[in-house]
Amino acid sequence: MRLTQNDTPLLDTLLKHAQNRVTSFHTPGHKNGAGILSKLRNFTKRNVYYLDVTVFPEVDSLHDPVSCIKSAQELAAKAYGSKNAFFLVNGSTVGNIAMLMSACDPGDSVILSRTCHKSVLAGIIVSGVWPIWVQPKVDQERDVIYEISSEEVEHYIKNYPEAKAVFLTSPNYNGICTDLIKIQEICRKYNKILLVDEAHGPHLKFHKDLPVSAAEVNADMFVHSMHKVLSALSQGSILHFNSDKIDIARVRRVVSMLQTTSPNYFILASIDAARMQVVKYGAKVFDKIIKYCEQARNEINRLHNIFCLTRGEIKSKYYDLDLTKLTINVTKTGLTGYKVEEILASEYKIQVDCADMFNLVAITGYGTSKEDIEKLVEAIVDISKKYSGEYETWKLKLPPLATEVVMLPRDAFFSMNVKRVPLSKAVGCISAQTLTPYPPGLPILTPGERITKDAVEYLQELTSYTVRVSGQESDNLKTVKVIK
Repeated sequence: MRLTQNDTPLLDTLLKHAQNRVTSFHTPGHKNGAGILSKLRNFTKRNVYYLDVTVFPEVDSLHDPVSCIKSAQELAAKAYGSKNAFFLVNGSTVGNIAMLMSACDPGDSVILSRTCHKSVLAGIIVSGVWPIWVQPKVDQERDVIYEISSEEVEHYIKNYPEAKAVFLTSPNYNGICTDLIKIQEICRKYNKILLVDEAHGPHLKFHKDLPVSAAEVNADMFVHSMHKVLSALSQGSILHFNSDKIDIARVRRVVSMLQTTSPNYFILASIDAARMQVVKYGAKVFDKIIKYCEQARNEINRLHNIFCLTRGEIKSKYYDLDLTKLTINVTKTGLTGYKVEEILASEYKIQVDCADMFNLVAITGYGTSKEDIEKLVEAIVDISKKYSGEYETWKLKLPPLATEVVMLPRDAFFSMNVKRVPLSKAVGCISAQTLTPYPPGLPILTPGERITKDAVEYLQELTSYTVRVSGQESDNLKTVKVIK
């Protein structure tokens, strides 16, 4: 039988198996929920545990799919216009690592911005490639950071012709998308591989008013988190392959090596279901969500001390904005984004996706209702009335990050020849660790880089603001790990 986008072969197979109420002599040990702690089972009820099975012929194998998983992945590839789709149960993290390991050989170099997710740095380390870091563009008026523009991509390709690939993150956390159409043209012109972390954009292809997707420009490989905006369970992602420059057999080997041999079939089935939903109903669903978000922006932007990022501010020949994301700047309330996030959670029972010193990021999704967005706006309006006064004038800024990479990040990361030195005396040393301040969430030091005076002074300034630096190995950032 020929399947269509209305079908959900993996989900249907799993549901049919669950309804059979088979006596289990396979993993997992809870045995269809019988062994689950009663207070958990009383909340979830038992049916969900019948979906938690292991690999056997009826439900197919993620590592060698021949039936329902194979069919589900083929439907996903067709939906997004890719040649091959690989379901991931370790999130887009494993997809980012797999892209670098599949596209690059050890010693190759990749052009990318420090706006990338931490999993991309993990991929750089594991794959043994040289990063060619691009200095991110900072918008101090709006306290946001942009991905590489098409103009910068061409500049770096011309200056580093040895680079094998360009790696982009689009959309970023704020929903800002870069010019994928022009960047793909440039990559083709110079015969470079284009890899895109589009974890936050699995919905873009399915609505005419949303930015262009990596799927629509035929990027060589791209990854989608089907759980971030669509309806899949957490960790449910898809890696798409669309390249004539990368060996598909190598991709299969790498993905299999990185994924668990005990995948959660409930997650896999939810990817299948999310694909069907967005193809069949996505345009109508996101029509409503975009409308609700635009109404929210308009209401928030009438406040005197809180504002919401708009497409008009971002849209240019280089950038666009995903209208389903709300970036809400709260600095003029006298509070940090962290504090407002805490207030929303404790007083209004609202949880945003993330916060920094300046902004809240509220992600809407397939299940977001008009009432949900109205509740958020009402809370923001209330907070606006309660908090207005003195506020910090500290601006989002970065030191020069076009640093000298003198040692492969992999070699520096795994080196045993390391020591700790006071941060004040680290200038000129080679970093053996990653230090990422929040905000802005970009690594200031990565393994293999020579530590500059600008980087040290920036980190010292941040510690004076009691900003937490991810990667520090003590309560205070007083020392850094370097190569001896």
